[in-house]
Amino acid sequence: MPLSKLTADEIAIRLVDVPDWSIVDEKLVRTLEFDDFIEAFAFMTQVAMHAEKLFHHPEWENVYNKVTIRLSSHEVGGLSDNDFKLAAKISGVLT
Repeated sequence: MPLSKLTADEIAIRLVDVPDWSIVDEKLVRTLEFDDFIEAFAFMTQVAMHAEKLFHHPEWENVYNKVTIRLSSHEVGGLSDNDFKLAAKISGVLT
């Protein structure tokens, strides 16, 4: 099934399921802080496994103990179901 860009109403509904995420510049964004670099990198490794399974890869940056993740679906020019699926998986890694 081809991806489609979510409407503002659809995004608002899906945000309820990922409450620690926000919309910034039309991307789903979350910044996390860990105890140190090793913990941050271990988290990124776990996320990489989920992203590869979903074949949906995050835009992210890591500076020492902080990881900022930005999700969007470039092929639709905005947010899609895939972004919210990956956000939920990422949140699950943290629990």
